[in-house]
Amino acid sequence: MQFVRLGASGLKVSRLCLGCMGFGGVKVGNFSWTLGYEDSAKVIKAALDVGINFLDTANMYSDGRSEEIVGKAIQGRRDELVIATKVYHPTGTGPNDRGLSRKHVRREVKRSLERLNLKYIDLYQIHRWDYETPIQETLSTLNDLVHAEGVVSYIGASSMWAWQLATAMDLSERLGLEKFISMQNQYSLVYREEEREMIPLCVSKGLGVIPWSPLARGFLSGKYSRHTTPHGRRYESDRYLKGRFFKPQDFDVLEALLKVATEKDVKPAQVAVAWLLQKPGVTSPIVGATKPSQIRELAEAVELKLSSDETKQLEAPYRPMPVEDHI
Repeated sequence: MQFVRLGASGLKVSRLCLGCMGFGGVKVGNFSWTLGYEDSAKVIKAALDVGINFLDTANMYSDGRSEEIVGKAIQGRRDELVIATKVYHPTGTGPNDRGLSRKHVRREVKRSLERLNLKYIDLYQIHRWDYETPIQETLSTLNDLVHAEGVVSYIGASSMWAWQLATAMDLSERLGLEKFISMQNQYSLVYREEEREMIPLCVSKGLGVIPWSPLARGFLSGKYSRHTTPHGRRYESDRYLKGRFFKPQDFDVLEALLKVATEKDVKPAQVAVAWLLQKPGVTSPIVGATKPSQIRELAEAVELKLSSDETKQLEAPYRPMPVEDHI
């Protein structure tokens, strides 16, 4: 495994980050496809065994169950790991049970620490932009978590418009507040809209890009085909998978991916991750897995190199689309 600095910070992270949205074991809702503790622990162990030191979760994944599983599974190895989680989405039905207000952030960081069984969080990220809370309130709260309370080491952001990130970064600079060191955004062979403004902005500002859904929720794994009816537990229960992908142009990209993977005698998922690792600004794609073998395969992608011709083959079928996931 290779290790690199996350953005302009001194924090060293593995070139792959283990995404923990698939841990939870809940039986209903959009997380009903997730793994229970025993199976999740096996995936986490496989990730640590291949050298991954970077794990990303969120307070809303399976209603907090993902954080609990991660916290239990990493006992005894905390000091060697970089643990990231996120805040913003609803955690209750009350008017202050969502967003990035001082009240909600302070309450949720405490709850995340308890579930993770940690004294501090390495990377605390705002999951989305809060249109109802002044960004200065959010930034000053995050600054206090780092400097006054010491329960957070670094702060990061997730999917938003480039102007919003620029606004936040400028305000942090002018007021002397803690700055974001990373941007977690959707980026894959079938979703490249972040190449327009967000990624160039991150490169210019020194933020590390840690893309989520690099395999398009499994669409780029190679298990789906244009001419067959999709099926499987994830497809049936994850409304975002079936709602975002499976368009004709997505299959054009998938078929180019399958062709390159066949020619190189590797897995399609390995090629999809290798492509991301070679893109400007990308630090550590966030990969999910439901089996230890999947993690071991994806770890091999770190050493996989693509030629310029192969990159052109992969990128040629892409067609621009509306921006997603900023609200």
